[in-house]
Amino acid sequence: MNANFRAAFPSLQREHNGQPLIYLDGPGGTQVPEAVIEACSSYYRRSNANTHGQFITAQETDSILDHTRLACAQFLGASGPRTISFGQNMTTLNFSLARAMARIWQPGDEVLITQLDHEANRGPWLALREHGIVVKEVKLLPEGRLDYLDLEAKLNDRTRLLAMGYSSNFMGTINDVALARQLTHQVGAWLLLDAVHYAPHFPMDVEAIDCDFLLCSAYKFYGPHIGILYARPGLLDALPVDRLRTADQEAPYSMETGTLNHSALAGVGAALTFLASFGKGEARRDQLVSAMRTIQAHEWTLFSRLFHGLADLPGVEIIGTGLDETQRAPTLAIRVHGHHPTRLCQQLAAENIMAWDGHFYAIRATEVLGLRAEGGVTRMGVSAYTSAEEIERVLSVMERIVA
Repeated sequence: MNANFRAAFPSLQREHNGQPLIYLDGPGGTQVPEAVIEACSSYYRRSNANTHGQFITAQETDSILDHTRLACAQFLGASGPRTISFGQNMTTLNFSLARAMARIWQPGDEVLITQLDHEANRGPWLALREHGIVVKEVKLLPEGRLDYLDLEAKLNDRTRLLAMGYSSNFMGTINDVALARQLTHQVGAWLLLDAVHYAPHFPMDVEAIDCDFLLCSAYKFYGPHIGILYARPGLLDALPVDRLRTADQEAPYSMETGTLNHSALAGVGAALTFLASFGKGEARRDQLVSAMRTIQAHEWTLFSRLFHGLADLPGVEIIGTGLDETQRAPTLAIRVHGHHPTRLCQQLAAENIMAWDGHFYAIRATEVLGLRAEGGVTRMGVSAYTSAEEIERVLSVMERIVA
């Protein structure tokens, strides 16, 4: 990305102990541009009100929500704003979906989850066992990919849903969504995708993917912490989700319990406007796709350098798949011989490099790969605002640490 992109993020100007901060913590949440900060604060300064009133601030709030719903639909490639619902976060939305589906399924019906997924796409479905729903796992292979033969073997005419990640937040693995859609169609099952880790790095098109549900979170793509749900037209209307008698009984509002975080939603709309401003095209959908392709190319160039640079260091093990843009998001999970992940992150933090340690809520994957007892991994992620100079600095520091 160009210098104007980085300049838009106030946090990138911060120094600690006289040195700049290097943000490789994007997989846990990205920094936000000034436009997002201004949109959130401006809402409180000018338009703070609840919805559906006859006065100006309520009408402005309605307009902000409509704008953000449309922007999210354009970002995801959805047919229109009524396919988009908002919630506190992805986890809360998924629990609501799971409870609703339990009311229409029968004991003995089956749900398929994966060993690779974040617990937000496992826990809500595992909880359905108390309703007699059978929950099965797709195995995770040692090389960090799902076992698609196991997936095919476990799908059957009792399968009602496959819940899988689009990309792993733990090690970056991109799952074969096209194959999953093909296989679920064969048995008449719904496909639900957790795209929280995929959305910041790649263009998305839910209609081309042909998924039934897709969830993501704006705080991973330069916005506030808001959960976003896409549902295929007509599906939410048929689901008995938790809702008050006074709530709208149709999509997308039926999923939205209580008053939404209007200020944060103003920030989500601003984040997508900001991203679109770096793309090309007449329509905002075209601008967003163009911008995300630029981000993808920028991130992959830097990620390739980080991947090769770390792989060349003695004692560094990269967990998961190799360097393949179709199979990885720009996220690395590593183990360093003689360095506990927590201690390694402390050493990096002393150099103003922010990286994560642990399992990142993908705890089942750490168990399957034998990493949980060892403290998980150290995770680094490249974001759109990452620079080449920062990658070189990280590699230099890592070289000193492993030496």
